[in-house]
Amino acid sequence: MSIKKVPTGHQQQASLPPPVPAPVNALRADMEAMGLGAPESAGSLLQVERAQKQAQRQRQQEEDEDTTMTTTNGADDDAPVLSIAKEKILEEVRAKEKTEKPVLSLVVVGHVDAGKSTLMGRVLHELGETSDKEILNYQRQSDKMGKGSFAYAWTFDAMDEERERGVTIDVAIDSFATPHRRFTLIDAPGHRDFIPNMISGAAQADTAILVVDGSSGGFEKGFEGGGQTREHAVLVRSLGVQQLVVAVNKLDAVRWAQSRFEAIREQLQPFLTQTGFQPAKVAYIPVGAMSGENLVSRSDEILKSWYEGPTLVEQLDSLDVPVRALEAPLRIPVSNVFKGQSATASGLAVSGRIESGIVQVGEKLAALPGDETGLVRALEVDGELVPYALAGSNATVFLSGIEANQLGVGSVLCPPSQMVPVVSSFAAQVIVFEPKYPITAGYAVELFHHSRDIPATIASLDAILDKASGQVTKAKPRMLTKGCSARIKVQLRNAASGGRSGAIPIEPFSINKNMGRVLFRRNGETVAAGIVLETLQ
Repeated sequence: MSIKKVPTGHQQQASLPPPVPAPVNALRADMEAMGLGAPESAGSLLQVERAQKQAQRQRQQEEDEDTTMTTTNGADDDAPVLSIAKEKILEEVRAKEKTEKPVLSLVVVGHVDAGKSTLMGRVLHELGETSDKEILNYQRQSDKMGKGSFAYAWTFDAMDEERERGVTIDVAIDSFATPHRRFTLIDAPGHRDFIPNMISGAAQADTAILVVDGSSGGFEKGFEGGGQTREHAVLVRSLGVQQLVVAVNKLDAVRWAQSRFEAIREQLQPFLTQTGFQPAKVAYIPVGAMSGENLVSRSDEILKSWYEGPTLVEQLDSLDVPVRALEAPLRIPVSNVFKGQSATASGLAVSGRIESGIVQVGEKLAALPGDETGLVRALEVDGELVPYALAGSNATVFLSGIEANQLGVGSVLCPPSQMVPVVSSFAAQVIVFEPKYPITAGYAVELFHHSRDIPATIASLDAILDKASGQVTKAKPRMLTKGCSARIKVQLRNAASGGRSGAIPIEPFSINKNMGRVLFRRNGETVAAGIVLETLQ
């Protein structure tokens, strides 16, 4: 089994048709929850072959200056030939939805040492995604290093530094299936030093597992005094996750005491509700990652005597599937750039989650910021070549006609005819968390947007807003303090240089909510999060 490690690290033309906005009720629900106011994409082998042949023909046409590229309707001489009409793809997708399992992206977060990698490594083993032979091999290797308890974690923690230190550093991506769902699994680091990597992983997720340590003193260490349980919960909610599974791990260390489980739930529940999670969307599951208890099945008699709820996998299998913005303009924030090495798909490759729209082989894409375009030579989803990939998929896109230095982590791929605005300032509506010092005009921050982080300044404080109604309660405040909701203007630093660091592809939340979420950090802490109201320049 292959585990992917994901390193983190043009104004829109006025004549273009406007992107499809998200439903008003969905926007309202998402904003209210944050306290800001009122199918699988794999195709048939025949389609794959046809798409690959089409891409090859396209490359030959590009090399011949006298050959004119045409679309299927011949309307645009500069557009490549696409193998499948978008209407045909949508028709095929609707048909597949009736027979194939829907796909969700799942991020696993929590305080360092809570057992995230071990938990999901054990889940993959229990579901047959990793073999007994692989686990035995990890066991031998970890024993040699004196870290025998890390065997399951090594399913994800493949880097030498991760194995030596016993902590997750980079984001690892894998996939697994339950009876009614398929998941793209994102294992994020828990240590506070790697929060930027965690944000990159969480930005790609539909839902999350928050792993907490149920052993004596373990939960308190992660929930209080600088632990990452609180910040991770706030971050995933701010990044759009609405469904949360709380895995109370290591309860076997306290002999499956119901009192311990209930005490943890009683402390977490009000905090998660305040963070913006609806109680009905949060499930609490007692588990033992090392023993595998209550992951796929339940056997411990003490646990069975008081817990009758679902196992972890059963809970995941019942999660709601978000509605995908298939008909909106294509948006792919890049989370990784690398050279493809396989015989069928080589050359420059980028990976990332498709936030909206559909991408297919043979399509020309713009890489923003910048003025370069590339041609999609091949597409991979879950390690398989496909003719097209859909919103909600984590895809690898193989490109030609563009150099690696023309794009990077944080770039956005989109159609040249429907480009994302690239701006150096914007207006935002934010909720302030717990900054060490009040936020004032001129406050320097690191702006996080998908896998990109960039220096920025809170240029002005426009208004403090009522959390329930969104109405202005105070115009032009001097400062913003803990818990307040506000409207601000943000200016990216180094914008005058004209370099990549001075501008960012971003859209208002009302147009594309997955492209309109932002986080602000300063001195290693998350100080605010919110949504883009308007792009300014």
